[in-house]
Amino acid sequence: MNRTHSRVRGSSCIASRSGSRRGLAVGAGAKPDEGSASSKGFSILEITNKLLPQGVLVQGVKLGWRSAWQLMVRELAPQSKTGAYVRPKYSFDGRIGDAAFPAASGRYHLYLGNACGWCHRVLLTLVLRGLAGHVSVSQLTDDAEKARRGGWVFDAQNPDPVFGAQDLWEVYDTASPGFRGRCTAPLLLDKQTRRIVCNESSDILRMLNRLQLPGATHVDLYPEALHGQIDELNDMIYEDINNGVYRSGFATTQAAYDDAQTGLYRALGEVEARLSKTRFLLGDKCTECDVRLYPTIARFDAVYATIFKCSRKRISDYPHLTIWLKDMYQIKVSDTLDVDAARRSYSTNLFPLNPSGIIPSGPTAADLHLDDPVQRGSRELTDMFHQTLHTQALQTNVLIA
Repeated sequence: MNRTHSRVRGSSCIASRSGSRRGLAVGAGAKPDEGSASSKGFSILEITNKLLPQGVLVQGVKLGWRSAWQLMVRELAPQSKTGAYVRPKYSFDGRIGDAAFPAASGRYHLYLGNACGWCHRVLLTLVLRGLAGHVSVSQLTDDAEKARRGGWVFDAQNPDPVFGAQDLWEVYDTASPGFRGRCTAPLLLDKQTRRIVCNESSDILRMLNRLQLPGATHVDLYPEALHGQIDELNDMIYEDINNGVYRSGFATTQAAYDDAQTGLYRALGEVEARLSKTRFLLGDKCTECDVRLYPTIARFDAVYATIFKCSRKRISDYPHLTIWLKDMYQIKVSDTLDVDAARRSYSTNLFPLNPSGIIPSGPTAADLHLDDPVQRGSRELTDMFHQTLHTQALQTNVLIA
């Protein structure tokens, strides 16, 4: 017998026999080894095994645990009758540029959170369009224990500049008294009228893309000639990838999880195939499709692979997606996401999915090597993005607030 193998087996057997001796000694009235650092809890199985079959006890505990878990997940993420996650509808659908919300520098405020991919797509658009000096931003902290409803709160370093609110619920309740929906981010607010404009990320993204204010770039993420192609690809990206990871993580039945996983990996295969032929999803220029995809891909290996059980393949297993991710990261958006903070957030705040609160050790931002140089072409915005003409942009009622 191989000596190494013998030692490994011997170590396992010694631990087992030691546990058996300890159990017998305790049963005979002797005291357990007080120097041991291990804990056996209440030793329920040892106490009840003569009165209640172990299988019955285990089944009962599993049923109770699972029922409590399903209830908590439904509170966190609405479910269909089949146990599939159903993303809620949003309540505010105003538009910058409408009569009620004229385009104006300094008039609008965004509430965003680092962990949230839906917030991230809005922040990416704000940065790429060069609108950060025109639309102010609050960075929210996610802490469900401090929030009175939802999970977003303000901390001492980033107080609410509009209402002085304690949490995002207070912003909703102050701007729309009696509001009873979900207090979600991103949230776009009109500071002048103190009214909510919109809380749907897709609509906010489009607003920011159309908005032309002094000093903004002419980047056009939604060029008219590509509307049909962008809309079609966006549908797949949203349903199977952006929302697919959430449908995987929040599924409460095996069938719902399996369905989400099938769609997710089919879609990842499709975008991998596209990126094997072109720099971006729809050719040699970055469009709204890339901006919508990036937040999910940037979080995938560090967050979703573990917390949402999306572990069949990692993004690092897709060579073209990996290069595209680094290419996107190195444009001018590297500081729009703190990957390590996002991993901590998901691991500690989504209690039903990770009741231990233990934070996976990685992969960290450093492990992802997003700074590794990639040779994908020019980094000039005019080369990487479609450009809009002033006459095509939203310039109606441009004011300085």
